[in-house]
Amino acid sequence: MFKIAKSDVASPFMFGSLEPGSYERDIMAQFCVTESWNGNLSNGVITLGQLSMRFYGLSSAECGLLSLMRCYQVHDRARILELFEQASTTSSSFCFSTTMFAAGGQGQPVFCVGESIGAEEKHSGSMVGVFMFPRFKLAPGSHLAGRQ
Repeated sequence: MFKIAKSDVASPFMFGSLEPGSYERDIMAQFCVTESWNGNLSNGVITLGQLSMRFYGLSSAECGLLSLMRCYQVHDRARILELFEQASTTSSSFCFSTTMFAAGGQGQPVFCVGESIGAEEKHSGSMVGVFMFPRFKLAPGSHLAGRQ
């Protein structure tokens, strides 16, 4: 999925330090906020970090998939749910992008990359992943121009 949005960049483009390995972290941090998450397939609990909790408008770090899905664009929910269902039955890697709408009505693009481990074994498996939140929000009622 390819999307573009007009943005009012608050800070000018600046390269990070030139220390080995730091450039990638600096440039990533300039464009987005990232945070890991994990899921327990035996009880369906997804554990988020503090930043993700705020982006999703949740009061607890532990939640279910439905709590996340309610924030996503309606037309993306079925496909994202399908990805999670497939990943919960077979160890696999997955990714998706959508726009989320939490309290306040502003749209926040979100990218997710994750993998499931041990899903097909007798014992319960788990999921791990990362959310990437670009450092811009969409005004209420605006949309990303999309091309898939």
